[in-house]
Amino acid sequence: MKINKAKEVVRRLLIQYPELRDNDYRLLANVWNIELRRHNVKTTEATAMDFLHMLASGQLTNSESIRRMRAKLQEEEPALRGKAYEKRHKISSNVKNDLGYAV
Repeated sequence: MKINKAKEVVRRLLIQYPELRDNDYRLLANVWNIELRRHNVKTTEATAMDFLHMLASGQLTNSESIRRMRAKLQEEEPALRGKAYEKRHKISSNVKNDLGYAV
């Protein structure tokens, strides 16, 4: 799936299913389910090997790309932030200090 199209899919899912805002695994599952259906794969009949082959051959959007799209959308659009967003950003300062990045 093209990046812009994938980003719109992620955005739509975050709006439609707020529980996906804090759960990247569920978000990935939903995005990949949409992509599989676009490839005419019947998810009730496909095997794990079918899925792994499609993932390995680049037919499904990279998981890290989906995670980054979610993070960027939440940065740009506060309405798409989940309950854990503020918590993650509060502890990021502590992590930066622990790693010696704070000036």
